[in-house]
Amino acid sequence: MKREKIDLDAMGSLRRSHMCGEIGNEAVGQEVVLAGWVNRRRDHGGVIFVDLRDRTGIVQVVFKPEVHEAAHERAGLLRNEFVVMARGVLENRSDETVNEKMKSGRIEVNVSELRLLNAATPPPFLIDDETDAEEATRLRNRVHDLRRGPLQHAIEVRHKLSRSVRGALDELGFLEIETPILTRSSPEGARDFLVPARLQPGSFYALPQSPQIMKQLLMIGGCERYYQIARCFRDEELRADRQLEFTQVDLEMSFVGVEEVLSVLEEVTARGCAEAAGVEFERPFRRITYKEAMDRFGSDKPDTRITLELCDLTHVFAESEFKAFRANVDAGGIVKCLHVPDAQEMSRGDIDRLEKLVRKELGAKGLAWIRVDESGEWKSPIVKFLSDTEREAIAKATDMAPGSVTFFQADAADRANAILSRLRIDLGNRLGRTDGREWDVLLVVDFPVFERDSDGNLTYVHQPFVAPLEEDIPLLDTAPEKVRGTHYDVVVNGVELGSGSLRNHRVDVQLKILELMGYSEEQAMNSFGFLLEALEIGAPPHGGFAFGFDRWVMVMAKSASLRDVIPFPKTQRGQDLFMQSPSEVGNEHLDELSIRIKAPTPKAGE
Repeated sequence: MKREKIDLDAMGSLRRSHMCGEIGNEAVGQEVVLAGWVNRRRDHGGVIFVDLRDRTGIVQVVFKPEVHEAAHERAGLLRNEFVVMARGVLENRSDETVNEKMKSGRIEVNVSELRLLNAATPPPFLIDDETDAEEATRLRNRVHDLRRGPLQHAIEVRHKLSRSVRGALDELGFLEIETPILTRSSPEGARDFLVPARLQPGSFYALPQSPQIMKQLLMIGGCERYYQIARCFRDEELRADRQLEFTQVDLEMSFVGVEEVLSVLEEVTARGCAEAAGVEFERPFRRITYKEAMDRFGSDKPDTRITLELCDLTHVFAESEFKAFRANVDAGGIVKCLHVPDAQEMSRGDIDRLEKLVRKELGAKGLAWIRVDESGEWKSPIVKFLSDTEREAIAKATDMAPGSVTFFQADAADRANAILSRLRIDLGNRLGRTDGREWDVLLVVDFPVFERDSDGNLTYVHQPFVAPLEEDIPLLDTAPEKVRGTHYDVVVNGVELGSGSLRNHRVDVQLKILELMGYSEEQAMNSFGFLLEALEIGAPPHGGFAFGFDRWVMVMAKSASLRDVIPFPKTQRGQDLFMQSPSEVGNEHLDELSIRIKAPTPKAGE
């Protein structure tokens, strides 16, 4: 590492009196001491201007030879990211030098003493709110990146949110209780991270995917109201809103029903958003059922600020001669459409772009569409396959009018909804089809307990401990797919902040759910025996929730990625580019853990 040879100063007894971003007009005329990093240096014909930055913001400090020659001479050595302390008098800027773009743009410090505390190598990119540096470059140089305003803001939001959550839950009578990081593997939906147990060769701990079972045991143990800001670990594919390790605000309550839990969620959510980001939500939160969300928006986390909605046309094509749609209905799929009124600005090129999007990114078979021209004529490759009755039904269901475009999907329900939901968001934002609200908060309730996997077997929608609605328990024996759960989600601006449910406190109901998912009683006891046994010693009715804390911060800080609200995140390949992890370990360490590395099995085609 190349270092510039510069004589450095000690702080001595000099101490900072103000933060750069917090100093204001009330201190004009006073001597102040500031400390921070050199954001930028400018030499204007003998007078040197330095933008000094700390985590609160930037203020201009000025070096004039007639005020202090030694400080001015020292200022000539400064470069970006040098660490300094400056003492001087805070003054008002002259009218012609006021910078209205800066919070401190009307004041500056006339420096009489400069201490150079540390030099710095040139930064790999400009330390500014906006940067064109690639994300990989930013992550390799994360300490530099953390100095940028948006990341500093996100970290502050994170701090305020955790403080607010703790305060709210404390006032509501919750106890903060820690649960183990080293626990046992259990099937919870994602791969576990395993930790070899040196003292029990061949055995492994698992890092917790969530404290789900532990918090249920705490309820059975009489703790009644629990929370923690918990670290969780899931070995799954990464994306912009998912990390291998993440943080939850986890809570659980005894002797409650759905309404009591939702009341707590509203209080914690509303207070956290207000205190961390100044976002005020009207209460009570609007509620919609899972079925309504999927029917109207194709998503269980809809952004209802977008005014476009989906329309189900499955019944229209149940007896159709249009084979492409009819065959899908016969196979158990659906036919659904997204109607976009007044879409004159959409060109054929725009439609082709959308078709390419859904084929390549979403795995769609295609994208059928109908455009209605100004004369009312329907333009589309599929029009010739539609009967007059079908055309009349489509027009009535969608209110087709000149200038509109309607997009169709005929596929399995989950895929058709996912594709049209993505188009709804894309077109809603691009065409400005929103209602103008900055924030949209809602509760989604009455999720199903079960769904079918790719092999047609029943599996859980969220996790295997969700209690069914009491009136639906008899359906476990007759029509399990119709069983609704006591599950609920909090959604803000189309982002799921978290989810929860009441839990099965009756062992017979829990065993029945596991049986429906293919567990024998022996398998259930092997996987969940400690929980099932605990349910039989007097488990109270209980339920809870888990906020995705990083995602909540992301929404409040208006960041595009979780990686911008986590100090040291992983890439999509699960790597920390700054810490250079994961890394190999020596054979001596592996031998101690009774582990042998096997060469990876080549993938097909390699």
